Amino acid sequence: MSECTHDCSTCSEACGQAGPQSFLEKPNEFSSIKKVIAVVSGKGGVGKSAITSMLTVLMQRRGYQTGILDADVTGPSIPRAFGVNGRATASDLGIFPVQSKLGTQIISVNLLLDDPTDPVVWRGPVIAGMVSQFWKDVIWKDVDFLFVDMPPGTGDVPLTVFQSIPVDGIVVVTSPQELVSMIVEKAVKMAGMLNVPILGIVENMSYFTCPDCGKNHSVFGESRIEELAEKYSIPVTSKLPINNKIAAACDKGMIELFEGDWLDNMADSFEKMI
Repeated sequence: MSECTHDCSTCSEACGQAGPQSFLEKPNEFSSIKKVIAVVSGKGGVGKSAITSMLTVLMQRRGYQTGILDADVTGPSIPRAFGVNGRATASDLGIFPVQSKLGTQIISVNLLLDDPTDPVVWRGPVIAGMVSQFWKDVIWKDVDFLFVDMPPGTGDVPLTVFQSIPVDGIVVVTSPQELVSMIVEKAVKMAGMLNVPILGIVENMSYFTCPDCGKNHSVFGESRIEELAEKYSIPVTSKLPINNKIAAACDKGMIELFEGDWLDNMADSFEKMI
């Protein structure tokens, strides 16, 4: 064996030092996907799925083809928000996502179950394998933006998504409580460790606007979104109020009809990616 020059491009030795191994998986050969955006949070209950749905709707309204890969396998809520009740179908070519009323392509474990209320009692590696299948086996047709609704935390599924799917960037969802902000920082640091760019941060339930006086009240504490954005050089921030109309739209399967400009700046930044 010759002396190592540390120039792997001219070396024929299989020494295992040629750089980190890539775990990226190829999508279905019939898929066409331009950009993949993952929506993450450090913990549950901050409205991540609602934000995913609203961002998807905004891009669709701007004329882009959109899709949602629901990676929150044990707590899937995307089909309900879009009023999708059908079953996903498949052929020898792959799995076909179900389309919402206005054309968003959706795949979720709830679209594969006989009863959407049946629990998914699987261990982490099995759940991660299902998410990987949603990428490899589903036929995403001419999708400009594929949003991945991630489960909370930094466990098996987020790691699988970041390592096996070519994510172009993430949006972090948080709420004003200091405890939540601390946990969200874990997700931000995980993205940094895996070299996934952070596109923006959304603070949900940031304030409540009094219907009588019009004054904003910080029900869950003062906002820390600017502090987080500055600390981690996050380029875009958005704040959403406590709004019962958003919750009602999700519950009734009518999120595609929501009204509000809170996330328009986030959508503007997505357009620049294309």
